[in-house]
Amino acid sequence: MGIEGVNSRIANIQSRILALQGQQATTTTGPAAARGGAAPAQGSFASQLRSAVAANQGADKSYKLNSKGIPEDLVAYGNGKIPAEALGQVGDTNHKLWAPAAQSLTRMIDDAKRDGVKIGITDSYRPYEEQVDLARRKGLYSQGGLAAKPGTSEHGWGMATDLDLNSDALSWMRKNGKNYGYVENVPRESWHWAYRPPS
Repeated sequence: MGIEGVNSRIANIQSRILALQGQQATTTTGPAAARGGAAPAQGSFASQLRSAVAANQGADKSYKLNSKGIPEDLVAYGNGKIPAEALGQVGDTNHKLWAPAAQSLTRMIDDAKRDGVKIGITDSYRPYEEQVDLARRKGLYSQGGLAAKPGTSEHGWGMATDLDLNSDALSWMRKNGKNYGYVENVPRESWHWAYRPPS
């Protein structure tokens, strides 16, 4: 990584620290403090710093992709067979994706929240067995259903998420998603967003 990458990470962490300091100042001088009560905590400095560092890990990394855009290290595992150590948790949810995709989605959700936009998650990594069950319940795309053929789903690579989006959130995603590597790539599913790692 070049010096520009290091400087960019430092600047990002510094901006998050300043934002946290601003929140703490509001907490200690805001209306609740004036009444003698405590304002709600916005998270400790340490947790904010950890979040900022985690969000920037791998930000400058690029991946060797196969002809379908899948990182070669994931291809070695197989669709729907990604091991737990290659997955990352998305924020404080129970959802998991391939670790770089999870980090990017976590950062995107946090940034949207700062813009006053709520982005929820309804689905994420889908093991092979779940893909089989979904295809049975919802039918295959090729037959007018909503499921990819088991073993071919972007969810099975841990590189796609289904989001809970109201109209404001969908508009925000269409404007900003690409900045986090996420693209809307299924025409009849505005909730389905796929991660495209840098190559």
